[in-house]
Amino acid sequence: MAGKKDPRLERVGVEGYNKPKRTPTHPTKSHVVVAKDGDQIKTIRFGQQGVSGAGDNPKSSEDKARKKSYYARHNAQDPNPGKLSARYWSHKVKW
Repeated sequence: MAGKKDPRLERVGVEGYNKPKRTPTHPTKSHVVVAKDGDQIKTIRFGQQGVSGAGDNPKSSEDKARKKSYYARHNAQDPNPGKLSARYWSHKVKW
């Protein structure tokens, strides 16, 4: 594929592999990424539309509780979810 751009990148409108982008017009998902891990490539949509994460360093007790609940629901103790999972990208981008 030398010199040609992957059609998956153009279809979802991202700059390159592993570069997440917001999707404000998508009916349910807030972000999209074309993830590449070795030879595997996968288009992943993740995040609930209209909901922001608590961020890396939540200040209020309410945001801290939201983050704690989110991580409990999404098996955050697993150290390596892999780049081909929506959970990996959701943790990286939104939380």
